[in-house]
Amino acid sequence: MEIKKIADNFSVCKVEDYSLVNLDAAYCFVGKTDEEKSLVCLTSDVPGNVTDRDDGWRAFRIQGILDFSLIGILSKISSLLAENEIGIFAISTFNTDYVLTKEENFNKAMEVLRKAGYQIEE
Repeated sequence: MEIKKIADNFSVCKVEDYSLVNLDAAYCFVGKTDEEKSLVCLTSDVPGNVTDRDDGWRAFRIQGILDFSLIGILSKISSLLAENEIGIFAISTFNTDYVLTKEENFNKAMEVLRKAGYQIEE
């Protein structure tokens, strides 16, 4: 399985509303529940109406389009990283999964995955 590093820095945020969010940005993940409105975006794209934010995240994606019948892909990655004391923030899209780690753990995460047989693409 191939992992694609994403060179940019990300932020995980809560927002008042989505009116200032650039939905056309390269990366923009929104989530809304009865309790909150969340946003994950490039740090350079954080809007002015955030109510809370956590900067310093790096990301990678599982390359290709993952069929919904595939089981355990994210589970295996998260388990490998957890065994090495690396926390994650995972996001799934229709096509694939994105995994974020804190910047200080990113290189270690890439090495753990490389040693486990994943191909890492710059």
